[in-house]
Amino acid sequence: MWWPHSRDLLTQLPKMLAALPSAWGDITGVTVDAAAWSAAPGRMFVANQVVRLHKAPASPHAPDRVVLLSPGLGRWDLQVIPPDATEEAAALLTAAALDDRRPGAGAEARPPSPTTAAGPRGRVRPAGRGTRAPRW
Repeated sequence: MWWPHSRDLLTQLPKMLAALPSAWGDITGVTVDAAAWSAAPGRMFVANQVVRLHKAPASPHAPDRVVLLSPGLGRWDLQVIPPDATEEAAALLTAAALDDRRPGAGAEARPPSPTTAAGPRGRVRPAGRGTRAPRW
């Protein structure tokens, strides 16, 4: 999960990418909901690499999600907690996301991939590893 401070993609995305675990590799593609984020170019330079930005309509199955692509390593889908969400709303979204990950909770099989849990506002961290990303 990701809880950005604003919908300014040019400001928030580099901070989020910098906070990801190194095991996720170099993120070269990011897909976001076109209606949810501020205007952004088709690509941006982040941490000495080009990241292609794709804006797509929100999926009814995952309304507020950011998809990260890393060549050779895979795809990671992060649920976005809206920047203006209260602590209580963020806790409910997190609980629902964690509940959806339980075996047998959904009809779809989920591919193996790193899972994430929400930490304090503005943090992205892998679930169950106890690591914390720096505050930004």
